[in-house]
Amino acid sequence: MTLHPAISGAQSQDSAKPPVAARRPHVTHIHGYTRSDDYFWLRDRGDPAVTTYLESENGYTTADMRPTEALQKTLYDEMLGRIKQTDVSAPYRADSYLYYTRTEQGKQYPIYARKKAGSDVEQITLDQNELAKGHSFFALGAYRVSDDGNLLAFTADTTGYRQYALHVKDLRTGKMLPDMVARVGSVVWAPDNRTLFLTTEDAVTKRSDKFWRHTVGSEGSEGSDASTLLYDEKDDIFDVEAYRSLDGKMIFLASSAKTMGDTRYLPTDNLNAPLTVVIPRSQGHEYSVDYDAGRLYIRTNKGAKDFRLVSAPIATPDEKNWKEVIPASAGVKLENVSFFARHMVVSERENGLEYLRVIDKQSGASHRIDTPEPVYTLQLGTNREYNTDTIQFVYNSLVSPTSTFEYDMGARKRTLLKQQDVPGYDPARYEARRVWVTARDGVRVPVALVFKRGTKLDGSAPMLLYAYGSYGASISPSFSSPRVSLLDRGMIFALASIRGGGELGEDWRDGGRMMQKMNTFTDFIDVAQSMVSDRFTSSDRLVIQGGSAGGLLMGAVVNMRPDLFKAAVAQVPFVDVMNTMLDASLPLTTSEYLEWGNPNEKSAFDYMMRYSPYDNVKAQRYPAMLIEISLNDSQVPYWEGAKFAAKLRAMKTGDNTLLLKTNMGAGHGGASGRYDKLKEVAFGYAFMLRAVKASR
Repeated sequence: MTLHPAISGAQSQDSAKPPVAARRPHVTHIHGYTRSDDYFWLRDRGDPAVTTYLESENGYTTADMRPTEALQKTLYDEMLGRIKQTDVSAPYRADSYLYYTRTEQGKQYPIYARKKAGSDVEQITLDQNELAKGHSFFALGAYRVSDDGNLLAFTADTTGYRQYALHVKDLRTGKMLPDMVARVGSVVWAPDNRTLFLTTEDAVTKRSDKFWRHTVGSEGSEGSDASTLLYDEKDDIFDVEAYRSLDGKMIFLASSAKTMGDTRYLPTDNLNAPLTVVIPRSQGHEYSVDYDAGRLYIRTNKGAKDFRLVSAPIATPDEKNWKEVIPASAGVKLENVSFFARHMVVSERENGLEYLRVIDKQSGASHRIDTPEPVYTLQLGTNREYNTDTIQFVYNSLVSPTSTFEYDMGARKRTLLKQQDVPGYDPARYEARRVWVTARDGVRVPVALVFKRGTKLDGSAPMLLYAYGSYGASISPSFSSPRVSLLDRGMIFALASIRGGGELGEDWRDGGRMMQKMNTFTDFIDVAQSMVSDRFTSSDRLVIQGGSAGGLLMGAVVNMRPDLFKAAVAQVPFVDVMNTMLDASLPLTTSEYLEWGNPNEKSAFDYMMRYSPYDNVKAQRYPAMLIEISLNDSQVPYWEGAKFAAKLRAMKTGDNTLLLKTNMGAGHGGASGRYDKLKEVAFGYAFMLRAVKASR
C-alpha cells in the first residue's frame, strides 16, 4: 500500500478544498479479529502533522462557513441582547454572610462576593476575571468557605483539561496562602477552620483515587508533611468523592462504580479517627449516606430498584438494624434527600418529571412543592444553613426563564428572590408541550417540545432534536435564552428522553446500557421518525445534536439512518468506542466498563462493534455534519472526533458538508468565557439554519 503524505489533501494554500488526512494503517489483533485503523496516528499530539491537520480542517471550516458570518454576527447580537450583562445572582446565606455572584458588562467571568447580613458593604472574595488574566481558558471548580468565614478554598483549571489545582485565600487580608495541591476533586472543610479534606486524581487516568487530610497554611502538595493520605482506592473501576453533612458533624467518603459502591465516615469532633465503612461494597448495591440527629440515613437500592431511604444507628448500620424512613414507591425514583433541623427535602422523579417533597420530621406530614407547568425543571438551590425553616429552590421550563425562590417549608409559602432577566423576551409568545412516542418494541418515550406560537405543524417547520441517553443522566427541559433565536426563525426544539438516561428510573437506565445499548439509538431514530410522520417536521428539515456520549448517539444514528436527517452536530463526540475502551491507560476507560462493557471480553466486543460509530462508517450519503472537538479535552480526547471526520471524508458519498472544528485552547465544555461561549453557539446555530435554509 502506498501511504499518502501526512496531510495529502490539506492544501494549506487552498482552504476551499476539504483536507484529506494521511492513511497510516495501525494493525491490532483481538478475539481472532484483525483490525486496521488508518487514522490511529492522530492520537500523537506531539506529531506536527496532527496540528497541521487540525488547523487545515479549521481553515476549511472557516472558509466553508464564511458566507454565514453575517448570520453568525446577527445571532450573536441577538443572544447578547437577551442577556443582562451587568447583573447579580440571588444571594444565599451561610452563617452571618450573604454570598452571591455578579457580572459586569464586557467581562467574561463572574465576580464572587459577599456581604454581612444587614450590611451593604461588599467584599469581593474572588474576581474570576483577574484570575483568568494571561489564560485563554479559566474554569473555577470548588468554592468552599471555612465555617468561621475567614478562609476560602477554591480550585481552578487553566487549560480545559479538567485538572484543578487547590488554592487557599485569607479573606481577612486578601492574600493567598502557600497551599497548592494539584489534581484536586472534592474539597471539604473541617469545623476547626484549618483542616481540609481533599480527593485527588491519578495523573494518567484521571480517576479520583486518593483521600487526604491537609493542614492549611503549609506549603506542599500531596505526599508532603502538610497532607496525610487517609485512603487509596485501588480498584480501577471506582472513583472517590468527599462531602460533609449539612450540620457539619460528619465527613463522608463515597467510593463509587457505575453499579455499586460503599461509603466511609469520619466524625468531625475526632479528625484523627479512622475512616469507618458504613456497609461493605457488594455487587449491584448502590447506596449513599447522610447524617442527621445522631443517625445515619442510607439511600439504598437494596429491595428497591428506584431506591428507598432507611436510617441506622452509627455503631451498627448493617441491614438488620435498618429502619424504614421513605419506602419504595412504584414509578417514583428517589434521587436525593436533604436534611435540615426540622424538615427533610426529598428530590424525586415521577413520570419523567422532577418534584421536591417536604417532610416535617416531627409530624411526618409531607407535601410536594407546586409546579405550575406540565414540562419544567425543578431543583434545590444553594442551601448552606441547617437550622432553618426556609430553603431555596430553582425553577424554569422551556418557556419560563430561571427563577430562584425562597420557600417557607412550614407555611408552604414561596417568595421570588430572582428571575433571570431576558430583555425583549415574552414567554407568552412560545408554547411548550410533551408528547409520547411509541418505540419499535412498544416502549413509550417522552419528548418535550417548544416552539413559537403560530408555527405551522404541517411538516414545514425545521426542528432541532436533542438527546443524550447515557449514564442514567436525566436531561431536564430547561430554559435557554440563546435558543430563542432558533424559535423566532420558526424552528421547533425537541428534547427526547431516550433509554440509557435516568428520566424514567433505573429500568430506563438499564434499558439503554451495556448489552441493551442499541435501544438508545433505536429510540432516537423512532422519535425522529415520529416527528416526521406526525408532521412536526420533515426529514429535509430535521437537525440533530448531541455532545459527549450524546455525540456517540449522533455518530451511531447517522450511520444507521443517514436518510432521516438533514444535518447533525456532534460535539466532543465519544465515537471511537472500541479503541478507547480497549486502552485502559486513557482517562475514564476502566470506570466505564460497567456502562458500555469491557471489550476485552468477546461478547462485549462483538456487541459494541455493532454500534461504535468510527467502526461503522461506510460508503453512503451522510447528512451535513459539524463535528466540534477541543484539543485539551480529558473526557473525550480530541482525536476521537478528528478520526471520525477523517474516515467520513474518505468514505462518504455525495457532496453534503462535513466540517471539523477544533477549539485549540479549551476542553470538554468548550470556551470558558461567557462571550466566547455565545460565539460558539452562534456558529453552531448558523450551521443548522443554513442546512435547513432558515437563516432569515
